[in-house]
Amino acid sequence: MGVVRTVVFPALRLVVWAVIAIALLYIAFVRPSGNDADAAASPSAVVDPPAAAVTRGDVTNTVSLQGSIQADPATTVKNTTTGVVGKVRADVGDTVDKGTPLFTVVVTADPPVSTDPLAPPAQPTKKTVTVTSTVTGKLATLDVLADQAVTVGDAVATVSPGTLSISAPMTQAQQFRLLAPPTTAQVTVPGGPGTFECTGLRTGTPTTTPAPSDPATGGYVDPYSDPSASMTGATVSCAVPQGVQVFAGLSATVDVTAGNATGVLLAPVTAVQGSVGKGKVWVVADDGSQVETEVSLGLTDGQNVEITQGLTENQQILQFVPNTDTPSDGSGMFGMGY
Repeated sequence: MGVVRTVVFPALRLVVWAVIAIALLYIAFVRPSGNDADAAASPSAVVDPPAAAVTRGDVTNTVSLQGSIQADPATTVKNTTTGVVGKVRADVGDTVDKGTPLFTVVVTADPPVSTDPLAPPAQPTKKTVTVTSTVTGKLATLDVLADQAVTVGDAVATVSPGTLSISAPMTQAQQFRLLAPPTTAQVTVPGGPGTFECTGLRTGTPTTTPAPSDPATGGYVDPYSDPSASMTGATVSCAVPQGVQVFAGLSATVDVTAGNATGVLLAPVTAVQGSVGKGKVWVVADDGSQVETEVSLGLTDGQNVEITQGLTENQQILQFVPNTDTPSDGSGMFGMGY
């Protein structure tokens, strides 16, 4: 037993350590790396990027916006002369037309200076001027009292038109899709009347002043956020028709249809990189190679975009723009470069 402990066990330990050392040397200097081994063992592991076919179909460019109903702003009536208020001739809440008298102003003028020392002193002259409404609507405020002194340019009243409008902000992507908006839109108010048509559709001007940074975030801007999904200050607005029962402050969905096309060539928006009117796709050749190709773009519905030039039906293109990680979110931005 003493021989086993003193001779056999130490010899076995030496053998084990020698085997471990040889294995480590083999792994470090002889065996191929993991990537090389995987490539050698699985030469077909490389997956080709997905492709999509150019199809023919219909496209409708409808942009859905979330907005709210607002009362149209009141018009301020300004005083036209300097004097003292004589008689107030209207009350707040009255319906007025353009030219309706609101109040009178008594204007006192100094008498002319006489050169005749024997002439009796002249009396000051007075005249009455009527201040009228400049627009039609409901008299919202009237800030004058009898015998009150007023001067030219004083804001003395406001007249509300009594009409409502719908306003909805637009993102950058939605602005590009509404470069040529129609004059009407379809509006849906949750819990209100059925879908109705608003008229006089117009777009606002984007603000050029950047929004102040949020103190809670210390001005941090997410580098992975989609800039096309941020509001730009541009708005779409239209008038609520008379007779439609809605109220200021309610939310509304505004659907603006800015064109449609039938029987046209279509490609996924994720496959297109470019800007308005022009773009690029990557055509998959018969040998599997990818050819960068310029195309002309038409309408889009946020999922597919019309190809007006550069491709043919059933042609294979890459489904996603190369070297991008984020496919289009359906907002109408073509790939990452649009």
